[in-house]
Amino acid sequence: MVGKVLTIRDLEQFSSRRSSVYVDPECDKFFELPTFMAVSSNDITTKCQCWQLSPGKEPALRTFTEIKQLLDQGKKREVKNILRENSWPINSPIRSQLWPTLCAQHQSKPQMVDGFYWEMVHQVFGTTELSEKPIMLPAFVDATHCLPYHLTRTGRSVADRIVNVLAYDCPDITYSPVLYPITSILLHFMSEEEAYHCLAALVGSKEKVFINQTKLLHEVTWKTVMQIAKKHQKNSVSYFQRLCPGVKLERVFMDWCWWILAGLPFQHLVRIMDCYFHEGIKVLYRIALVTINLFHKECQSNNEWNPDNIKNDIANALIKFCKKMPVSPAKLLHAAFSIRGLSSTYISRIFIKTEMLLKSRSVLNSGNKQLVKSRSSDNLPTSQSQVNIQMMSHTLTIRELFTLWSWLPVRITMYQPVLLYTTEEHGCSLTTFYVRVEQHEPTLMMIKTCNNEVFGAYCSSRWFERNIKDDKGQRQAYFGTGETFLFSLYPERAKYPWVGIAADKDLGHSSELFMAADAKMITIGGGEGQAIWMDENIRFGKTDSCKTFNNPPLCPSGDFEIRVLEVYGFVGA
Repeated sequence: MVGKVLTIRDLEQFSSRRSSVYVDPECDKFFELPTFMAVSSNDITTKCQCWQLSPGKEPALRTFTEIKQLLDQGKKREVKNILRENSWPINSPIRSQLWPTLCAQHQSKPQMVDGFYWEMVHQVFGTTELSEKPIMLPAFVDATHCLPYHLTRTGRSVADRIVNVLAYDCPDITYSPVLYPITSILLHFMSEEEAYHCLAALVGSKEKVFINQTKLLHEVTWKTVMQIAKKHQKNSVSYFQRLCPGVKLERVFMDWCWWILAGLPFQHLVRIMDCYFHEGIKVLYRIALVTINLFHKECQSNNEWNPDNIKNDIANALIKFCKKMPVSPAKLLHAAFSIRGLSSTYISRIFIKTEMLLKSRSVLNSGNKQLVKSRSSDNLPTSQSQVNIQMMSHTLTIRELFTLWSWLPVRITMYQPVLLYTTEEHGCSLTTFYVRVEQHEPTLMMIKTCNNEVFGAYCSSRWFERNIKDDKGQRQAYFGTGETFLFSLYPERAKYPWVGIAADKDLGHSSELFMAADAKMITIGGGEGQAIWMDENIRFGKTDSCKTFNNPPLCPSGDFEIRVLEVYGFVGA
């Protein structure tokens, strides 16, 4: 049975959600999906497996109100545990409120006013009427993976429209194949406008990564998964390599996200999304590792997956295996979150190391495919930006600007630099510094001393994070990520990246002291010394070797007097 499809007028007036029902012909149970449009039973291609707990063992599920209260109190760790442990059924109405709320917490831009989405729809299409003709999809969409997840024709048209509006609003997205599938999943539980707001929040998130938006970062991601798998699923990876000695391992891992998005049954996918919308892409990393492990076990015990059947196409075999996932959603998540040693810091280190390697080559290597030059690797500040910097900067020449540009993360070179703060114009006050700089991410800090030494730091996180409190209500002493680096431009020209990029194991707390600040000082780098320290009057400072960057003092004397401090931001970042 198929539920009622809303009319275009209903869509435009943001009508109340309706329930739609579809029946899987191979299952004697039905799912009632709280969606604003019907779900077509004709589109069902995967077998429904109705995982149920034994009678009397089903735990009491937490309500949206309880979760919302914890989010409002900043208790994100408690929310994380609830999302991991509460197996809401696929027909639970909680997601129509839960998912928009989880996504909204990652919103970095001011909240959109009511009707903003529909104004953009009108700008893009000239009307809010839904066209009966197919809509041309943005270039960042992968046409082979426009997964509809049982949406009707109307639902797919709405998904097409959402990604087009997102392309209009976010022109920096150049390659993002997972955007369309996530759009389709969202539409099962909320209106078109709400789905768009969720996507905009995920795309714009600064603190966590949800959706890669360039071909470079897409490649960095699958190579990161491959590197993590080599360590955490060593036996499984070795098995694949022995099974297909003539096939590069890269060919298998390039499709890692499709094991999950194109392979797993919908009820597994929905539970994964419960956690993903709160924690970010690291949830998908964990699911990928468990998938490899389960597949390896099945290959050893189930004749369907014997070596002769799969050795010629392991990547496809993995997706087929996921369609018949032998464990319940709850067990899959439990196994994923039981992997030890897979910290966010460790993942970040592997990711940054991989990105730097690809950037140094200035190419994207996609297996046997033709090498394609990165769109952003050639980007330089515009001529106008160069003129502005020449006129305003007391620390940078154009040559030095280009040197710094070659050291920046690739995605940041897509944006144009802008001078946010300079002591020459805004005075020597840490209070003024925070007012002008603290909400920008990332920032480039330049110091010129009275001895004409020039050095500084690329600061990966907002200085506002000095005010963020942990779960116990205490301010964190240090913040930032492994993308932070030091540099010297005069008299020496050198870059000092985070030591963790070149290490294969965790180096301890002293190697992760990236940024610290309060009303009296600013510090960058720590551990047996501070790489850069400045006082509240932005007049005096000192520089030492530190464990975070393994740098020498950035000026010979160690102590310095500041002639000029300049801080740059990046427009649109």
